[in-house]
Amino acid sequence: MSPAAGVPSSPVVPLRAAVAALPAYVPGARPSGRAYKLSSNENPYPPLPSVLAAIQTAAAEVNRYPDMYAVELVETIAGHVGLPADQVVVGNGSVAVLQHVLEAVLEPGDEVVFPWRSFEAYPIITAVSGGTAVTIPVTADGRLDLPAMAAAVTERTRAVLVCTPNNPTGPVVHADELEALLASVRRDVLVVVDEAYLEFVRDDDAPDGLDVLRRHPNVVVLRTLSKAYGLAGLRVGYALADPRLAAGIRATSTPFGVNHLAQRAGIAALQPPALAEMTEHVEAIVAERTRVADGLREQGRDVPDTQANFVWLGLGERTAELAAQAAAAGVLVRPFAGDGMRVSIGEVAANDAFLALAAAWR
Repeated sequence: MSPAAGVPSSPVVPLRAAVAALPAYVPGARPSGRAYKLSSNENPYPPLPSVLAAIQTAAAEVNRYPDMYAVELVETIAGHVGLPADQVVVGNGSVAVLQHVLEAVLEPGDEVVFPWRSFEAYPIITAVSGGTAVTIPVTADGRLDLPAMAAAVTERTRAVLVCTPNNPTGPVVHADELEALLASVRRDVLVVVDEAYLEFVRDDDAPDGLDVLRRHPNVVVLRTLSKAYGLAGLRVGYALADPRLAAGIRATSTPFGVNHLAQRAGIAALQPPALAEMTEHVEAIVAERTRVADGLREQGRDVPDTQANFVWLGLGERTAELAAQAAAAGVLVRPFAGDGMRVSIGEVAANDAFLALAAAWR
């Protein structure tokens, strides 16, 4: 059919300029055969039996829509963290929740300050939400430079993203550093404290995110059940915020954003028996993290003080070459071209295989 008379034809539907310029999100490589997958920050342990049972029971009900507002899950999370339910917003992983957070506060062109290198979804979410990214380099030891981030705040700044522990480098911000940042920014600037790896933190100087939230109404805390709780395949994340901010975030959220299986699994994962099992798994991962980091340092490698479930090697221009060597040897890692390599903590055999591989690099 020919175009209507007088209507100019166009070969393509134009995309928003910000969308056309988006960097691609690169997920961790998936094994195609026998390989150790250390390319994604997943829990290497299988689902807990009680969680798996909840998923199996819920599977018989997937012909029905899930609870749109995930009320029972929200109430369970609220009880777990010790906040009222009106301060909890859930979503399809903390990535989706962060997008809802920014969509709730950003006007077109508002600036979002965040560290780099940090979580690679930050520039994507910022652009999709209509914001302008302002990136601040991390320090040589992989830590966030919060004074520089504070200095980058302008009249156009609407949000500051603080990833702690920082993905992919690993260190946490310290409580006094975060307090200094909060003291220096305007009260109408949102400070998002992204605590996706909270359960793995053993640094006594790390901030108490809930205490920070209670004292600063311009703070939103992000958390997830994907990492420590082993629900990466179901995607459950949540924001903790002042009730007014939480209501705004909830208003921008995707309807039915947390599916029925994920809701039931999340509720089961936060019950006392499951929490006890999860804690045992986390302690084992932390012990392996220490062993891997120490092993790399004994090889003469500079490893930042990671408080997450991964280690970082700043390999610069050799990153892609060495990641390809690792893949050929059956160990999948996550390269960031030109910067470095993030290696998730996996099973003992997987960690041993990586240490042996790294020992051969010269």
